[in-house]
Amino acid sequence: MADKDTTVHTGEGTRSIDMDTPSYTGAHAVPARPAGWMYKGFKIGNTEIWYASPKVQLLMVSIVCFLCPGLYNALGGIGGGGQLNAKIQDHASTATYSVFAFVGFFSGSFANKLGIKITLAIGGIGYSLYSASFLCYNHTQNEGFVIFAGAFLGLCAGLLWTAQGAIMMSYPPEKSKGQYISWFWIIFNLGGVIGAIIVLAQNIHNDTGTVNDGTYVAFIVLMLAGAALAMFLCNADKVIRDDGSKVIIMKNPTWKSEFIGLWECISLSPWVVALFPMFFASNIFYTYQQNGVNQAHFNLRTRSLNSLLYWLSQILGAIVFGYALDFTKARRSVRAKGSLAMLFVLTFAIWGGGYAFQKKQDSRSLTSQASYEPEKMDWTSPGFIGPMFLYFFYGFYDACWQTSVYWYMGALSNSGRRVANLAGFYKGIQSAGAAIFWRLDGLGTSYDTLFAVTWAICAASLLIAAPVIVWQIKDTTEIEQDLKFSDETIEDVAPPAVLDEKRAHDPTV
Repeated sequence: MADKDTTVHTGEGTRSIDMDTPSYTGAHAVPARPAGWMYKGFKIGNTEIWYASPKVQLLMVSIVCFLCPGLYNALGGIGGGGQLNAKIQDHASTATYSVFAFVGFFSGSFANKLGIKITLAIGGIGYSLYSASFLCYNHTQNEGFVIFAGAFLGLCAGLLWTAQGAIMMSYPPEKSKGQYISWFWIIFNLGGVIGAIIVLAQNIHNDTGTVNDGTYVAFIVLMLAGAALAMFLCNADKVIRDDGSKVIIMKNPTWKSEFIGLWECISLSPWVVALFPMFFASNIFYTYQQNGVNQAHFNLRTRSLNSLLYWLSQILGAIVFGYALDFTKARRSVRAKGSLAMLFVLTFAIWGGGYAFQKKQDSRSLTSQASYEPEKMDWTSPGFIGPMFLYFFYGFYDACWQTSVYWYMGALSNSGRRVANLAGFYKGIQSAGAAIFWRLDGLGTSYDTLFAVTWAICAASLLIAAPVIVWQIKDTTEIEQDLKFSDETIEDVAPPAVLDEKRAHDPTV
């Protein structure tokens, strides 16, 4: 028999309750967390958190991504990886996303088998090598090393982003998924912001078109720190939410079970393939925006400023869409439909402005010549404000798109195992699209064509995804549905309130 006075953990902290008092019901109690430093709570304001809580783990993975892909984005955001000639980055990016596309499909299985911590740590290593390859290129012109580093980055990034996606979509409670995605996107894109500041500060008087060695060295050191930080995360089986529930995983994963789970992710929900065009579209616009707009038409210091504004706008977009997607006064299914409608509006408003800009620009054959560098726009040039705001809103659009796609996947499942596989599909298909478009850029496809195809694919993918978003996203996800993708039982993962309610109707639970 339990002691009369029992200590429980609630959303408001730790308190003692009298089990015999009429005011107590099991539905309101959260059982004491396991012993150990991971579960020792401390208060920040009125909120109690602990190391193995979703909030702390999300913060840590956000910092890892801030230091690794966040800084990588800053390097790519200035166009050409910081080089005057964008072709070397085109070849490296094609290698990155080609490998990423293949690895992405299977990386969910690797994350489930190896665990989140190891998967993220391995994933972070490739980013520092990628930056080192450009430092080497500055002195040796060794294009082969840059391409190899790009391919190795594809392998690492596939692992990192799948593990990150599993954390971001399965750890939060349903009511907070948009906020968690927003918080991640804010911290992650601060990497792009700070990286852009580093590039801008070190190259503000650099008129060569290529960033200096100090920029690359700073990125190498910070990216290595990000990979090391990943080793301090805990795996999904250790995480306990505020309500006492756990993340749904496989207790005894094998390589066979994980590859079967990969197939089950599609076979048990075949309609999910309608989201694949949105996955494909989610990175293709970087090619046109970074090389077809920023690198082609602005000098180095102005590209650095544009890149800074681009990543700042990502933070704004994540805040707006992340919190709107968790708006409690509207049902989740209604919010899903509303976000789809807003993406339609933004697709035609922002890219419509892009069309007005693109039709006035010089051709690739002219802007790609070294002699054209002095002709590129500076922030002191007349007419700079309009293109600057266009580039700002391109970044805003990217954040709205990515936040929505992650939220859609998180709304379809709370299972850590299933969302890891969904994240793998997402990053694999996304990377296939990116590889194709970086290759098109490397082949010298006109910027007019890149713009038109990018806009068309974004618009068409929304139409194809609409039936899933409208009819498959429910107001809540039943736990029994997620348990189909696991060897766990409801007693292993459900919060006490859910178990009490189910036992009231079925004593065998």
